[in-house]
Amino acid sequence: MNSSSFCSLPLIAITYSCLLYLVSARVGEFTPGRRLLDDAHHKPSINIEGYMSNYELENAIMAFGERCSNISRIYSIGRSVNGFPLWVIEISDNPGREEPEPAFKFIGNVHGDEPVGRELLIRLANWLCDNYLKDPLADMIIKNVHLHILPSMNPDGFALRKRGNAKNVDLNRDFPDQFFATNDLEDARQPETKAIMRWIRRIQFTASASLHGGALVANYPWDGTEDKKKEYYASPDDDAFRFLASVYSHSHYNMSKSKEFPEGITNGAAWYPIYGGMQDWNYIHAGCFELTLEISDCKWPNASELSTLWEYNRMSMLNLVATTVKTGVHGRVFSVDTRTPLPAIIDINGINKSVKAGRLFADYHRLLVPGVKYQVTASSPGYKSKSTTIFLVEEATTADFILEPETNNAGKIVGSGCDCSGNYKNRLEMVDILAHPQMEISMVIIVALAFLLLLYRRKLCLSFPKHRQALGSKRPTVV
Repeated sequence: MNSSSFCSLPLIAITYSCLLYLVSARVGEFTPGRRLLDDAHHKPSINIEGYMSNYELENAIMAFGERCSNISRIYSIGRSVNGFPLWVIEISDNPGREEPEPAFKFIGNVHGDEPVGRELLIRLANWLCDNYLKDPLADMIIKNVHLHILPSMNPDGFALRKRGNAKNVDLNRDFPDQFFATNDLEDARQPETKAIMRWIRRIQFTASASLHGGALVANYPWDGTEDKKKEYYASPDDDAFRFLASVYSHSHYNMSKSKEFPEGITNGAAWYPIYGGMQDWNYIHAGCFELTLEISDCKWPNASELSTLWEYNRMSMLNLVATTVKTGVHGRVFSVDTRTPLPAIIDINGINKSVKAGRLFADYHRLLVPGVKYQVTASSPGYKSKSTTIFLVEEATTADFILEPETNNAGKIVGSGCDCSGNYKNRLEMVDILAHPQMEISMVIIVALAFLLLLYRRKLCLSFPKHRQALGSKRPTVV
């Protein structure tokens, strides 16, 4: 057996393992026939002042999934304290399939007594479905973004009509904090918090927003300070966060006209410091640019006002999602010797915050402020880093990187290529995998899938992606 043949065996095993994982993940995350009322001890919460109850919200999500199945996928990221599923709507022209595109998430109802967000997010999903192939903005979002919508992070708090969850914990104070050692033990956190953390580790989100009530302002990191003082505390990407917050504020009917918050935006710590917040954790641990959006002065307005609030916030929500592809620098990172995608880190000179390229396609999506010149650097272990300078105008810029392997003093390649040593331990592990009864049943299917995967990967890696010319992006730069 030659080395290339031996290297194909792990691919077959990995493919099989991935299929088993996907099946088990789908079973664990989403059981289409299951409803909240299937559990005898769960009763539907009452329809408070015309708002959807948890049961009605679930039905609305399932009805959307059936009506718009061509552009959506319904799944759950976990359950609340009282066992309510945390349902997510994914909207894309290829839902459930990883692509070299940015992912964006909306989260509503973080606080149980702030229910406007859950109502607006269902309306957002339906608007996108109704306007697909009719409205250019809807088309651009669905074709170029994977949008994930979690209408209610805190269904228990909503049913109880209180801020915290069923255990009276404020979920926006339950995440690990950068300044103070709170919530260090993940098992000690609330199930809703842990579900969000697992979700973010599974999907690489470019940007995000959570919807709140009680004020009218777009809030951005940092949320806290080292000494707990109320003062402006800027993150490394302060300019980009201000830009994103301004996109929302100035697209809103009247948010940017605020007398309390100039331009309708605020740094979280300058407003009032909090610790254990979700938006800071997103940015620190996942490189996800999250805003906290206060979308209604009244936390629980009369339901008759929901249509007006939807109209006030609709363009803000759409434009914020569109920003992930319309601005910034985007691209992929490849190896010059194998022509395969590389796990890479993208750095911007002068900004002390890296972003990671995607695991499968090595695609990156770096949000930046238009009208500025940037030096972009791509690096990957075992390869020489490369840099390029871009001037970011109004539209997005594409910069792909092709990295060369590092060499030692003797000119030999360091840390590159396939490890086909086939040591004894690896061979034993492979034998264990191949001897599994499920493998015997499905070997023919797995071999066929592995072969198709090889063909697809070869086709993918030998050709660079088609870039977003339709969005007015610059001609791609290859470095």
